Amino acid sequence: MQKRKLGNSGLEVSALGLGCMSMGAVYGPGANKKDAIELIRSAVERGVNFFDTAEAYGPFANEELVGEALAPVRDQVVIATKFGFGISPDGTRYGLDSRPVHIRQVAEASLKRLKVEVIDLLYQHRVDPNAPIEDVAGTVKDLIQEGKVKHFGLSEPGANTIRRAHAVQPVAAVQSEYSLFWRGVEEEILPTLEELGIGFVPFSPLGAGFLTGQIDKTTKFDSTDFRSHVPRFSPEALDANFALVDLLRAVAERKKATPAQVAIAWLLAQKPWIVPIPGTKKLTRLDENLGALTVEMSADDLREIDATSARIKVQGARLPEGFLEMTGL
Repeated sequence: MQKRKLGNSGLEVSALGLGCMSMGAVYGPGANKKDAIELIRSAVERGVNFFDTAEAYGPFANEELVGEALAPVRDQVVIATKFGFGISPDGTRYGLDSRPVHIRQVAEASLKRLKVEVIDLLYQHRVDPNAPIEDVAGTVKDLIQEGKVKHFGLSEPGANTIRRAHAVQPVAAVQSEYSLFWRGVEEEILPTLEELGIGFVPFSPLGAGFLTGQIDKTTKFDSTDFRSHVPRFSPEALDANFALVDLLRAVAERKKATPAQVAIAWLLAQKPWIVPIPGTKKLTRLDENLGALTVEMSADDLREIDATSARIKVQGARLPEGFLEMTGL
């Protein structure tokens, strides 16, 4: 398995991680626990050592799943989790909450659910406008000094927030959506990370499944599938957005690869400190995603993809308004 370092943090992980959120009921019905544990352990057997979860996934159930699955191989893996949402013990959400006292409460609960003595990478899940980022970074710094956390991360932050946090406690990694379907981080976030020596962990590297080429006009999403509410998956938007999949298919045919593999290989080729975390519930998809590591992207390939994709205007917002705050996804 190829390894990559997340910026200057010294945190070295497999070049592809595994996002575990989708094992819950997010993209339709979730995987059953036995199958999910087997999938996570199969990923470890294939060399994946970087696993992403959060207290908000479930809530709580995803951390418990990841903790149980990885307990036998704890010393071989890097587990990332997140705080930042207010969630009552019964799972009821009450908005964003990054107060220092709450961060500590979440960290202690996550340690127990994950069955670990230290959290390898602890992200703020979403920036809380009511909690100064300096206080957030300072609290995680204290947790690091206490031996409860190893590295600090941020999810979906702005460039100024990254700088302010990094000045208090070095940020090892930033996690945000990034793919050919959503390139919003390219203008400000990626240059900031490169300047500061921070790693980048793209979630939804396959555009919530769209870039796999498995979705077409006849696809019907389950009512529990969040994509049924996403504007860019509406029938009208899909008509325009299929041009991206056609581009990936053309490149994939030359490479004897799949559109998903080309989409991931494109991401990996952007920067050596980028570590995508595609999620799946199926072993066949896990193997397909890992196959992207053998797809070589030449400078000509990258120029072709950039030039062609620049002429494609992706239609539809990436998420419904207020969706992130409501769900924690």
